[in-house]
Amino acid sequence: MSSANAELVARGRDVFPGGSLGTFVLPEDLDMVIARGAGSRVYDADGREFIDFVLGSGPMILGHAPPSVVEAVQSQIQRGNSYYAMNEPAIQLAEKIRSAVPCAEKVKFCGSGSEATFYAMRLARAATGKPKVLKFEGAYHGHHDYVMMSVTPSATRNETYPVAIPDTAGIPSVVRDQVLVAPLNDLAATRELLEKNADELAAVIIEPQCRLIDPQPGFLEGLRRITKQLGIVLIFDEVVTGFRLAWGGAQEFYGVTPDVACYGKIIGGGYPLAAIAGRADILELSNPRTKAKEPRNAYVSGTLNGNPLAATAGLATLIELEKPGTYDRLNSIGTRMREGLRKIAAGKGIAAQVLGAGPMANIYFTPEPIVDYRSLLKHKSQMASALGRELLAHGIFTHLSAKMYMSLAHSDEDIDTALQAIDVILDAK
Repeated sequence: MSSANAELVARGRDVFPGGSLGTFVLPEDLDMVIARGAGSRVYDADGREFIDFVLGSGPMILGHAPPSVVEAVQSQIQRGNSYYAMNEPAIQLAEKIRSAVPCAEKVKFCGSGSEATFYAMRLARAATGKPKVLKFEGAYHGHHDYVMMSVTPSATRNETYPVAIPDTAGIPSVVRDQVLVAPLNDLAATRELLEKNADELAAVIIEPQCRLIDPQPGFLEGLRRITKQLGIVLIFDEVVTGFRLAWGGAQEFYGVTPDVACYGKIIGGGYPLAAIAGRADILELSNPRTKAKEPRNAYVSGTLNGNPLAATAGLATLIELEKPGTYDRLNSIGTRMREGLRKIAAGKGIAAQVLGAGPMANIYFTPEPIVDYRSLLKHKSQMASALGRELLAHGIFTHLSAKMYMSLAHSDEDIDTALQAIDVILDAK
């Protein structure tokens, strides 16, 4: 007899390409449909329990269905869930973001992290009057055409920096020509590209901790100094790091303040919401009241921007994160996972690098330090895929091609259970 999970998997594959909501797929023989989440767990349609280190790709930093967020959303939904007009939850959330984020003089909401990076680039072009942007090889900033460049270039690529390589069909060549690509953590090469192209570069966009790779000492500081000297807008993509590495995000964690920052994931509390925050003079270019007077006015809008239900969930999440001891706990469980992974690899003589900060971690099977995308390519990704598959069979839900997220709902025992499973699995390799 077919199980409820198997039936739903079949229905999903019938209606969605690949049976996927995006690009994330599980092994076909282990595929599942999530029925519910609670705390650090998710449950499939057959009721099977999994310790969750995917966490909705990062938003659920409090865990699934946290009571404070559920209560706040239940209260708000009785008042309506969308107005397309200014509302108090949106104001309160924007105020909370501004109180935490060093660069945030003004805030503009949008629907997703991809929208946030898209609008940040548009605002930078409007502010500077220049057309091009520079990103770093291997960096993911969402799925619009300007950033789906050199995210996963082949190790055998023939192009040299700063040539951008589209990661998907359907991107016009004229868009490719507006994007330059630099090597991460190479300040000298980046400086050379910036100085050579300064007259055309509107912005540099960087995820401060790109693919869990820490910036080398002085790299972010140097990037900030050079972009300021050349009149180039510095954009931090804090969709992942925002409110995760610290209350002030990567800006607080690394001590570098950009001109503009992009937020998503955590600030929506599990609902679709993102934001651009930054210098008032740049954000004011999206002011609809000055459109007739400001020729540089940039369109930033959307039906669900500042949606009161999402803003309520996000605000309730940030209120929890602001409580004393929160980041000590998040750092503690992340450290427990990272140290455990290092101990397991060392004990088995497996060449591995463990990366991450705060409540994030991942293991890469390579003997060489990972400082940029090309060093990351030396990682044995097939070994990680096999590990992820076996973890799922052991009741551990991961996405090892990206990272493991941890939440306040995860206990030390959850971390230890995952580490024990990894220990057993790697013994069999």
